[in-house]
Amino acid sequence: MALLPLSVASLGISSAQAATPNAAAPRVALPDTVAPAVAHSQKQGDVPANQQLTVAVGLKLRNSADLDAFLAQVSNPKSPQYGHYLTPQQFADRYAPTQADIDHVVKYLASHGLTATVSANRQVIDAKGTATQMSAAFGTHESAYFDAHQQKKFFANDGAASLPADVASLVAGVGGLSNHTVRTPSLAKPGNAAPNAAPSGYGPGQYDGAYNLNKVGADGTGVKVALWEFDGYKSSNLTTYDSQYGLTGPAVTTVPVDGQNYDSAPGQGQGEVELDSEIVRGVAPKATQLIYEAPNNDQGEIDMAAKIVADNQASVISISWGSCEPDTTASVMTTVSNSFKQAAAQGISAYSASGDDGSRDCTRSTSGAGVKAVDYPASDPYVTGVGGTNLQLSGTNYGSESAWSTAGGGVSTQFGKPSWQTGTGISGTMRTVPDVSSNADPNSGFAIYTQGTSAPGWQVYGGTSAAAPLWSGYTALFNQKAKAAGKANLGQANPALYQVANSSAYGTAFHDVTTGANQDFSTKTGYDQVTGWGSPVADALTTALLGGSGSGTGGNTVTVTNPGNQTGTVGTAVSLQVKGTDSASGQTLSYSATGLPAGLSISSSGLISGTPTAAGSSTVTVTAKDSTGATAAASFTFTVASASSCTPGHLIGNGGFESGTSPWTASSGVITNSTGEAAHSGSYYAWLDGYGTTHTDTLSQKVTIPANCTGTFTFWLHVDTAETGSTAYDTLKLTANGTQLKTWSNVDAANGYVQQTVDLSAYAGQTVTLQFTGTEDSSNQTSFVIDDANLNVG
Repeated sequence: MALLPLSVASLGISSAQAATPNAAAPRVALPDTVAPAVAHSQKQGDVPANQQLTVAVGLKLRNSADLDAFLAQVSNPKSPQYGHYLTPQQFADRYAPTQADIDHVVKYLASHGLTATVSANRQVIDAKGTATQMSAAFGTHESAYFDAHQQKKFFANDGAASLPADVASLVAGVGGLSNHTVRTPSLAKPGNAAPNAAPSGYGPGQYDGAYNLNKVGADGTGVKVALWEFDGYKSSNLTTYDSQYGLTGPAVTTVPVDGQNYDSAPGQGQGEVELDSEIVRGVAPKATQLIYEAPNNDQGEIDMAAKIVADNQASVISISWGSCEPDTTASVMTTVSNSFKQAAAQGISAYSASGDDGSRDCTRSTSGAGVKAVDYPASDPYVTGVGGTNLQLSGTNYGSESAWSTAGGGVSTQFGKPSWQTGTGISGTMRTVPDVSSNADPNSGFAIYTQGTSAPGWQVYGGTSAAAPLWSGYTALFNQKAKAAGKANLGQANPALYQVANSSAYGTAFHDVTTGANQDFSTKTGYDQVTGWGSPVADALTTALLGGSGSGTGGNTVTVTNPGNQTGTVGTAVSLQVKGTDSASGQTLSYSATGLPAGLSISSSGLISGTPTAAGSSTVTVTAKDSTGATAAASFTFTVASASSCTPGHLIGNGGFESGTSPWTASSGVITNSTGEAAHSGSYYAWLDGYGTTHTDTLSQKVTIPANCTGTFTFWLHVDTAETGSTAYDTLKLTANGTQLKTWSNVDAANGYVQQTVDLSAYAGQTVTLQFTGTEDSSNQTSFVIDDANLNVG
């Protein structure tokens, strides 16, 4: 799911249908929209009137009280609703802004000449235009500033953004009017950072052994982990790490956000990205890693959060980049937090490093070391903040642990204390950080293969950004185990973790770290603001968490055996017996189900029967309940195929691009009748890249391939390049629902068009998004020109 360009016309509404924003209405100031650095910085002049700016307008969620109540129940292991997560569409239907509200804000932005695009989860509108247009739209003045503390030039709005009251009532905040706040990696190295030829520091066998990760009985198969990044990586470095430790698993995949892809030329944060990936690989080698790469600014963070939850591919998010709360624009945190709420509703766990400056997280930023502060997003209540320790081994087993002296922790000034944050050592009214911890001290650091001062090599890295991916990898193991047991993903982890920590299982499920301190807080028995509840005893913690997936006064544990994905045919009878177990003797389970295909029903004994009456695919959730109220559920996909034979047809709309953009979704300027390239037929065609600079273009269309059909996708491709030689510098990739089908590059350049053919028969009965992604490096243009596309079924 990408950002889709929207206008009044493309939204399917006429000017008469779209409510007209009242530009003459009194303006309302939007709170917390001024970058905190403005108060400490020197103004140096005006931003040029024609300078292009892009902002992210966060929209308010609907039914917030109902959402909060739902999140409290869906993440509570003692609730009958535990683990009954929503799909992105269900979340949007219940809680996202209405289409009418989105249209209203878009129309207001367009009235000031701004180009607006709406995120796939309908919570964020990206607006682009000149500084003059931004000032008029948001009632601000953009100035250039100098931050003497950080020796940094930046631009920012002088005062709070404002909007007409009817528009402001729909807006949660605006990010991007300033480019001051950037996210930094929570990464630490020993004094000598020169790379080595051989690894030193802890490898997978050591940290897996110390935390009993190797005793969970899982390897991450079938689980996807999203890595939240503001830089890139070299796949060859990851491969070297895997080879050194004998790890095999799916290759990592880059997911660009706002067109950002650093992988051709990673920057200073390359070590962070590779640390994150290598630690996750070491814990859960078979998990699929999706590395989301966004621009390092407020808008980039907002858009990345929205994209991850809209994509809904990963069940775990690992975050190792943060900014101190006092120096982060509060309205930006509000907008990102809305996406974290959606993640919790969809059963996605998020872990974030708590920072490497102890309880003074602003030490290296504007507010300075004199301010007690915590790191964001670790402080968000829907994120599990991960602190740091110094781990000592006994062979390959756990020896002892003490707090790392600069592990982030303390009290949030932005977020109130959530209801689940209880236990010995927890007081006050505000959220405290961290929740859990694991090894982070560079003096007991991890062996990482990454770029050194002049060449790649082995280095020893630490930081709480090593602890966050370790916990993310553990959750991948847990989710695999939970699925095998017919239970739901861990989802928002904190309510379940705190319940275990406050139970008799705490002493066996966690290593309680009771020695060490950061600047303002000391460790203690139980919870503390340096190491949280401590580090995992992974096998025992898994047992405790799985045991908490039932509810009821009797303390029983109900398990439903997942029957796996099912298929059927319209008009053909179905008989499927779903089975479950109960830890208590003498109990009879009563079954119910949601999402059954039309024509099917379930008996109280768990028999799904009937005759399907309509083709389609749905997610079925079967719930079993005993007399004490203990419940469990299992979800699976039920696909019903049409009984009729395939009707031949042509599915691609506007394959020659002669009818404008619809139903294509494309980067700006891709569909064109420019004379710079020639069409295969007619006047219009799709032209991806050709800039001779680092650039990414996309072109996509969604189609539904009928069941029982074969499908052949054809199109004419002309590759025109200034590159030479046989090295693939610039690429065009074709994917179906994110799965790569075929790749072309500058090496495939030809004088004219060449017809391409791709078999899509494997997608029969599915709705498929076919997407071309053209990626160009920093020099020598390559143009990928597409025309006369068709998808023939028969």
